[in-house]
Amino acid sequence: MSSLSGMTGFGRADGAGEGWTWSVEARSVNGRNLEIRFRGPNGFDALERAAKAAGQARFARGQVTVGVQAKRVEAGEAAVTINAAVLARYLTLANELAEDGATPPSADGLLALRGVIEAPEEVDDPEDRAVLEAAMAHTVEEALDALKASRQNEGAQLTPVLEDFIARIETLTMQAEGEATVQVEAIRERFTRRITELAPDAPGLEDRIFLEAAALATKADVREELDRLTAYVASARQLVASAPAGRKLDFLMQEFMREANTLCSKSATTALTGIGLELKAVIEQLREQVQNVE
Repeated sequence: MSSLSGMTGFGRADGAGEGWTWSVEARSVNGRNLEIRFRGPNGFDALERAAKAAGQARFARGQVTVGVQAKRVEAGEAAVTINAAVLARYLTLANELAEDGATPPSADGLLALRGVIEAPEEVDDPEDRAVLEAAMAHTVEEALDALKASRQNEGAQLTPVLEDFIARIETLTMQAEGEATVQVEAIRERFTRRITELAPDAPGLEDRIFLEAAALATKADVREELDRLTAYVASARQLVASAPAGRKLDFLMQEFMREANTLCSKSATTALTGIGLELKAVIEQLREQVQNVE
């Protein structure tokens, strides 16, 4: 049995290696289907494919955005070297010029000359790039795991809310069942009063009243609707206890509302109509919350 998950959340992870540092942010919002968007540095096409595959393995619905920011680590002082041969040639020339009266060179002036200081070249070896992308892909998975935990936390908060609405629907359905038994007699009494007022001396009046009242009562019978509502309540509870359940709950909300609408249209008493309208309001509230479920 899996816990319910929401569709809104955020996750972040950082990494470093191969002369790079990077950070990954993964966030998601509600969505009818699963849509994964990727934003990352140029030249990391394999990373985008890895991010989308990792997202599809973890989520069933929602708009998921994965953003990667990466930069090379600047070379530190230890990585800088001095080309002694080039520096010696510059010193020789500088000394010759000094003998002719020129100003002796300063240390910072010599170091600023081209070729004296050498920084390590940035080698973009395919194997090194593959190792780098693999490390970054691992960080992407960490961010997506954090996003998944965030969505599950939302689901944990949603679960009691959904269960409360389902319980209210169950209570209203039971109230409607009690009122439905009274409705048949109310229809009979109303029809009898009208027929008696319109044709009090009509032959075979009692038989006519019985047949017509029975027909009207049959049309107004809401037992099937109430039975289906009861079955839907049980299905909703099972879905809330499993994941992912968002799409199935979406469909179930349509079925709930269809039965509530039919109940209202068949109602012959003010009390049953009131229950039906309240039932529709609670179902709509439940439907709004279901939009947050994965």
